[in-house]
Amino acid sequence: MTIELKTALGNVDVAHDVIATIAGGAATDCYGIVGMASQKQIKDGLSDLLGKENFRRGVIIREEGDELHIDMYIIVSYGTKISEVAHNVQTKVKYNLEKMIGLTVDSVNIFVQGVRVTNL
Repeated sequence: MTIELKTALGNVDVAHDVIATIAGGAATDCYGIVGMASQKQIKDGLSDLLGKENFRRGVIIREEGDELHIDMYIIVSYGTKISEVAHNVQTKVKYNLEKMIGLTVDSVNIFVQGVRVTNL
């Protein structure tokens, strides 16, 4: 699926995978994020930590009419305030998509799939 952007010079179609990759990259740059998780938890509640090439598996893009909603599945670092980390991810994802593509995102929903202890 694609999202069509109309500009003065013509139309641009942006694939959902591109939006998911940009959103996943923005999220992993935030402090307190260990990585992206798969939207489907592995058996026994373990979350699969995704590599950079698989960010789109942890991001769902939904279009409802003219609104764009993004669901993100993340793993946070132990000892961080989860609400602050989630807010920072929401803000950064919205900002990056607005600056890079010109998309206005209506909501960024964060689903914390796990907490990991990181080696300092």
